[in-house]
Amino acid sequence: MLPPPYQRVHDLLWLREPTSTLGRRLLKPGRYALALLRDLLEGEISLRAMSLVYTTLLSLVPLLALAFSVLKAFGVHNQLEPILNRALEPLGDQAAVISGNIITFVDNIKVGVLGSIGIALLLYTSVSMISKIEASFNFIWKIRQERGLTQRFGEYLSVLLIGPVLVFSAIALTASVRSSTVVTTLALYEPFGTTILLVTKLMPYVLIVAALTFIYSFIPNTRVRMSAAVGGGLFAGFAWETASIGFAKFVAGASSYSAIYSSFAILIILLIWLYVSWLIVLFGCRLAFYLQHPRQLVGAIEIPLPTSREIEYLPIRVMMLVVRRFAAGQPPLPMADIERRLAVDGERMARAVRPLIACGALGESGAERRLLPARDPASYRLADLWLWCRGAAPDIARDDDDDQRLATWLAAAEQAAAATGEPSFADWLRGGTPSL
Repeated sequence: MLPPPYQRVHDLLWLREPTSTLGRRLLKPGRYALALLRDLLEGEISLRAMSLVYTTLLSLVPLLALAFSVLKAFGVHNQLEPILNRALEPLGDQAAVISGNIITFVDNIKVGVLGSIGIALLLYTSVSMISKIEASFNFIWKIRQERGLTQRFGEYLSVLLIGPVLVFSAIALTASVRSSTVVTTLALYEPFGTTILLVTKLMPYVLIVAALTFIYSFIPNTRVRMSAAVGGGLFAGFAWETASIGFAKFVAGASSYSAIYSSFAILIILLIWLYVSWLIVLFGCRLAFYLQHPRQLVGAIEIPLPTSREIEYLPIRVMMLVVRRFAAGQPPLPMADIERRLAVDGERMARAVRPLIACGALGESGAERRLLPARDPASYRLADLWLWCRGAAPDIARDDDDDQRLATWLAAAEQAAAATGEPSFADWLRGGTPSL
C-alpha cells in the first residue's frame, strides 16, 4: 500500500496536463522519477540489493583472484589495488587498509597450485555472482528465463577474462595520453589547459558510465537498446559518484559508529556502502527498463495475471505471426520485436511463449531469442494448438462428485473442439491469408 502523498503526486503527473511550457518539460522526467520512487517504496529492488551485498562478500575474493591471474599474465596486476582503492574511497581512511588486506589475501592465492577441482570452484564462484546479478536484472526487466548453463559459462567467463584487460588497457591508454608531451604542452595554453583539466575531472564519470552501460546492455537476458542502456548508465554513474562523495562525508562524521561497534565499525560501514552501491546499480537498470518500455511507468513491478481468454489467444496469435514469416522465407523476429508488434509487455509474452516451447511447437535461437517454428505446422491442427495453450488440468479429488462432474464437462468440451475435423494449422492459416 503506497502512502497517500505518493498517490497525490501520481494523480498530478498522470491525470493533469500542464498548461505552462516549463510544466510540460518537467512532466516526462517527473514521471520517471515517480516510477523509481514507487519501486523504492515497494521494496522489492531493495531486497535484491541486500541479497547482492551478501553475494558480493562471498564472491569478491574469487573474482579478484581470477582478474589478478589474468592481469598478472599481462604484467599489469599492480594496477588492481588503485582501482580497488577508488571503489572503496567513500570508506575514508580505512579504504586503503581494506583494499590492502584484500589484495594481500588475493595475492596469497596460488591459482597454479589449486588443482583442477580448486580452479573449477574458483570459476564457478566467479560465474555464480554474475548469475545472481543476471537474476536481479531479469527480475527488473520482467524476464523469467535465464541463460542456459553452457551459455552462461561461455559468456560470463569471456567477460571475466577479457573485461579486466580491456578496462586496464583503457586506463593505461588514458594515463599515457594525459602524460604525453603534446598534452602537457597544450595544457600550458588556454583554453586547452581548462579543457584538459575538465576532461581529467570527468574521466572517472566517463569510465563508470561506460562500465554500467555495458553491464545494462549485456547482462539482462533480452535485447537492450543502446539508448536505454546509456540512459541507465548515465543515471547510475553520476548517482554513484555523487553518493560516494556524500558517503565519504558521512563516514568522516560517523564517530559514533566507532564508539558503539569498535573494530567492527568499518565492517558495518562497508556493508552499508555495498548496499548503497547495489541499490544505485539496480535502479539504473530499472531506469533503462523504463526507457525501453515507457508503458510500464504507470504499472507496478508485478503484472496482474492474464485472463483465461488471453492465455488462449496470445500464444495462437504469436504462432500465426511466426509461421507466416517462416512460410514467406523471412528471417525470424526477436521476441522484443514481436512484443512491439503485438503491443504486449515482456512478462505476458514470456507466459504466452512458454507453453508453445514446452509442447514443441515453437523454438527460439540466439541471444535475441528469435522465434521460429520447431515443428511442421501441417502436423497439428488449430484445435491441438489451442489445447496445448490451455495447459494441464488441475488435480481433482476422486471422491468429490462436483469435481468429477466439472472435469467431465470440461473434457467433453475439449473433445468436441478437438473433433471439429478442421485442417492442419498450416492449412487453416493459409486459408485465412491467401497471400501466404
